[in-house]
Amino acid sequence: MPQQIPPPPAEAEPELAGVRNFRDVGGLPTVSGHHVQIGQLFRSGHLAHATPSDAEFLSSLGLHTIFDFRNEADRALDGLDVELAGVRNVNIPLTDPADGSEFWQLVREGDLVQLRKILGAGRAAERMSHSYREIISQRTAEHSRVVHALATDSVPALMHCAAGKDRAGLSIAVTLMALGVERDAIEADYLKSNAPHRRYRVSTQSLAPTARSAEVTELLSPLFEARAEYLHAAFDTIEDIWGTIDRYLHQGLGLAPATLEGLRGRLLH
Repeated sequence: MPQQIPPPPAEAEPELAGVRNFRDVGGLPTVSGHHVQIGQLFRSGHLAHATPSDAEFLSSLGLHTIFDFRNEADRALDGLDVELAGVRNVNIPLTDPADGSEFWQLVREGDLVQLRKILGAGRAAERMSHSYREIISQRTAEHSRVVHALATDSVPALMHCAAGKDRAGLSIAVTLMALGVERDAIEADYLKSNAPHRRYRVSTQSLAPTARSAEVTELLSPLFEARAEYLHAAFDTIEDIWGTIDRYLHQGLGLAPATLEGLRGRLLH
């Protein structure tokens, strides 16, 4: 039986004014009885709207690297991250579940005909599950780059995309898989993004009145929710392609045993 090591006490979650969905993933349990260290791995939405007090808090974390998984459309919409002195910023664009600027133009214009066609009758949820499968199957090089960086020199680290839910959520999930975190714990952390205070806020500048309608809100709801079925689609894709998590880590991400040992040594307690 492995020695059961209790997790360190988690600090109170900070209230950030301009950064959504921030949290420390420290304390999550692994199958070997260890826990992710507090203060080493963080996740959030984008940092473009961080207030001076937010930036002061983020600077206090002693971050080495911020991984930004947004694409150019996201960065054009929300802006670039706030600059934090001494912190390396790494932009690794991943597939956008909302298809970037053209999609958001439809949202902002409130084009119900097109939105019904794209998102109605369960198509929004299917779109999300498909995106999760694609990120896992087609972005192994990007996820490998992140995990190798964490194993080498990039902690403490913060991972974010626009909302901190999908692309950052999967990147965190992949990292936690590599650490041997229990699947239920990965899912529980992922679902925390559903809390109302964590939700991504769409820019309302120039939004048409129809874009605020109840029907548009309902059509968009699956895109803004963290649903267990989306994460299950990612896990199922790993099983379909690689068979097991271990094969995914070694063959898909190219993680050698020594790299995994280094990663776990840096991030587990």
